[in-house]
Amino acid sequence: RTSLKLYVNIVAMLHNFWEQKQVEQVKGQSEGLLLYESAPSPRPPYIYYVTLPGGSCFGNYKECETQAEARRDAARVALMNSLVNELPSRRITPLFITHSLQEAASASTDACDPSTSLGAYCLLLQSYTGRTMLEFQEGMTVFQLLHWNGTLKILRERQCSRQNVIGYYLQRGLDASMRSSMALDWLGRERQTPRQLRMELRAAQRELDVARRHGNELRFYKEKTEILSLALSQEFTHQPHTDIHGPHTDSQESPEPHNHHQ
Repeated sequence: RTSLKLYVNIVAMLHNFWEQKQVEQVKGQSEGLLLYESAPSPRPPYIYYVTLPGGSCFGNYKECETQAEARRDAARVALMNSLVNELPSRRITPLFITHSLQEAASASTDACDPSTSLGAYCLLLQSYTGRTMLEFQEGMTVFQLLHWNGTLKILRERQCSRQNVIGYYLQRGLDASMRSSMALDWLGRERQTPRQLRMELRAAQRELDVARRHGNELRFYKEKTEILSLALSQEFTHQPHTDIHGPHTDSQESPEPHNHHQ
């Protein structure tokens, strides 16, 4: 009985933690605090995911015999990460940026040249100075998805500057329109190479499962599986798609933002 009460309180504690953070930050938004989702399964073990307000996602790493147990375990993982994220050592500081770049390429002389990959990483880190590692990871997830989808390669071919691309997507974030665009891109690849979409989805599902069992942050893996699942569901209902969302090729102009919901 005591154990059950503790598990129930974990869910409440996570909610209260993020509710208090929103009060402190004076967001003034009516969006839901936390999003809980269960993976479809007719029998145990059950899987639950919880997405935090900024987009970070965590799941239960234990094998759970009930959905309620899976939900509590996911909340426990999210709460531990949320609390650790508040530590001073989890803040992006100039010293942290310096150490990170040294670890990435100790012999590099162009670390802060935005025309290089390492320079782009430096620029992204600097954009998050004073913020937390979870917030940085949320931003990184967008660029991981853009790289995986091939969008960054196309933007490079359009001669978009890295500063322009980073500034555009940091402002825009990840929205339904971007997910739909990526899904249609994968749908186009499926038409060119049959069964590629299904193979990619199976690989993404395996990555998601491994990451969840290790207690890792899951958004990148979960977004991939959802984008690919969306593409698969639209396989016979959409025409080939060629539009790529992104900033203008003229690096002197600021990209026009698309309408979206954060």
